[in-house]
Amino acid sequence: MMNFRKSYFFALITVFSISGCVALFMLEGCNNNKLAYTPTGNIAVDGRNLVQINCTRCHALVPVNALNKNVWKFHTLPAMSRYFGISTYMTGYYKGPKDTAGISLAEWQTIVSYYEKMAPDTLVNPAKPVPLINDRAGFALKTPPPVKNPSFTTLAAIDPVTHDIFTSDGGTNKLTVRDNKFKIKSVTDLPSTAVNAFFDTTAKSVFLSCIGRLEPVDFPNGRVFEVGPGTRGAASKPMLIASDLARPVQTLEGDFNKDGLTDLVILAQGHLKGGVYLFKQNKDKSYSQSTITEQPGAVQAITGDFNNDGWPDLMVLFGSGDEGLWLFLNDHKGGFTQKNLLRFPPVYGSTSFQLADIDHDGKPDLIYTCGYNFHDSRVLKPYHGLYIFKNEGNWNFKQQWFYPINGCTKAIAADFDGDGDLDIATSAFFADMKNEPAESFVYFEQVGPYNFKPHAIPISKYGRWISMEVGDYNGDGKPDIILGNFSHGFLFQLGFKPFWDSYIPFVVLENTFKK
Repeated sequence: MMNFRKSYFFALITVFSISGCVALFMLEGCNNNKLAYTPTGNIAVDGRNLVQINCTRCHALVPVNALNKNVWKFHTLPAMSRYFGISTYMTGYYKGPKDTAGISLAEWQTIVSYYEKMAPDTLVNPAKPVPLINDRAGFALKTPPPVKNPSFTTLAAIDPVTHDIFTSDGGTNKLTVRDNKFKIKSVTDLPSTAVNAFFDTTAKSVFLSCIGRLEPVDFPNGRVFEVGPGTRGAASKPMLIASDLARPVQTLEGDFNKDGLTDLVILAQGHLKGGVYLFKQNKDKSYSQSTITEQPGAVQAITGDFNNDGWPDLMVLFGSGDEGLWLFLNDHKGGFTQKNLLRFPPVYGSTSFQLADIDHDGKPDLIYTCGYNFHDSRVLKPYHGLYIFKNEGNWNFKQQWFYPINGCTKAIAADFDGDGDLDIATSAFFADMKNEPAESFVYFEQVGPYNFKPHAIPISKYGRWISMEVGDYNGDGKPDIILGNFSHGFLFQLGFKPFWDSYIPFVVLENTFKK
């Protein structure tokens, strides 16, 4: 029998901390200097001013219309009050013994009254600018044999060298390697479920990020392992690379000090604590750990020479607390200088990003998704979905395109149809499964600059997709898509009963477009 507690708290692995818009004043580096406030007696004016003063110290401003009245009143504001030294009971607020935030109870009550007066009763889901087309586009569905127990697939990836399929299950903590005919080649026990695989094609090895505790606590028992070189999925004991990490969700490679040895960057998402860490490889193949940032909530990172100085840099997306996209430039001295590129309100639930030249102007644009929806505001949000930000030069991004997708989890751009431009595949773990389950996977066919035709591939009955990767599953040189099925838990729509298959661990969408 699988450990249901593990499954219940899983959604944090890819993205995001459940506390999304709470871990505020406990974060280091927040601006705790309170600005001057003069009351006017007008709730709308005073409330707006107090929110601007107090609620932007550690994250972007959350617009009053981002949540409805009931969510503000019964969930978000009570969750936030503790960080102002205020306790709650029922619907009342009381000043606690420690006033660390410097806000009076009267000022807090003004904030509460402001949200009660100005927030909308309901959030209106926007109409999709282009209706979903229900077809298979150019993909053929491939499914493995069902497994015996419900599937809690936390990792589904395709090895670019062997074309094997790597999966990890949150119920069993096992890594399973299958060939592209779905025949099991090996099963390896892990100390905790793997949530990310980085395939090193040079060394023919794979780095596995094993999250440790799935629930959002700052318990440092996450680990990173290397399988290989040479074994690449054989049932041998993985080699430990890093331990004592708070919920590691991604591992990347790069020679960050240009000494000829491959270093690692590990994203430890944590909860209220976490960070992004550099593991410098030593000549004896051991690693020395240093801290790039102690900001928790890291969702995803990419490496690249972003300032063209010949040194590898980092770009990191944070999906809880102070949400946004940060650039970490290599200082050539073993460290990094950081610059914020974009900030998002902490109700967005940022989930993924990719740099890709959508408009063929020679500058990589930003593909961004938001949609984590299991923190303290579990309602469908009209701003969740797929965004494209145009790169106007020097990593200055301007929003160019948006398509609403409830609970959007990930987007990956590739030329799936072989016509020379980039298409986009999206998955949505927190889709509106009650009313529009088709949006759980959408293929956006690019038919012109920032002009996409959305295909809802009819696969929602086969699973609920929490992980998605693109790779060449059959070795034909075309990008295929693999989706991992996390079949139970994290329901947030009242009265909804799951309808998908619980025993299919993953599906592959085989690319059948003609090259």
